[in-house]
This record gives sequence, C-alpha cells and structure tokens, in this order.
Amino acid sequence: MVPEVADVFDALAAPARRAILDVLSDRDEQTLFELCGRLAAEHDVDLTRQAISQHLGVLEDAGLVSTRRDGRYKFHSIDVTPLRSAVSRWLDKEENP
Repeated sequence: MVPEVADVFDALAAPARRAILDVLSDRDEQTLFELCGRLAAEHDVDLTRQAISQHLGVLEDAGLVSTRRDGRYKFHSIDVTPLRSAVSRWLDKEENP
C-alpha cells in the first residue's frame, strides 16, 4: 500500500510522532523499550508504552516508519521516502525553476 500525502501530513501533526521520528533519525533499529526511554529522557514525552506503540502504528501506516522483527523483538527505523514524495512537488520547483 502506498501512503497518501494526507496520511503523511496527518502522521506528522502530532508532536509525539515528530519526537519519535527525531529519535529514530538519530539512530535507527530501536525497540519500543529503547524509544520509550529516549523519548522520556531527551524529549520530555511522558506517554505509556501502549500510546507510543499506537503512534508508531500511525507512522508505519503512513510509511514513515518501517519495522523488522527479530525473534521477540521488533526494531523500528525511519523511512523518509514518503516525506520526500509528499513535498517533492514544491521542492522540485525550487531546484528547477
């Protein structure tokens, strides 16, 4: 399924989801446990693991986060491809006037 542009912008609307992307842009391949710790320590995001998991689901549905399962662990990584696609119509005009 290819994410719609509206899905990408809807996913970016929540500050907690932007913080998750910030943490993942610093280092990919993080578990939910690692993300929760870093969000609390570095971004003052005080959400339950379940809430963060739901935010990850929205980001994954929008194509901004990919996951890889290894045994009982699920590793999350950022994927900026949908974001680039969503804004390319404006950026491409700037680069090629």
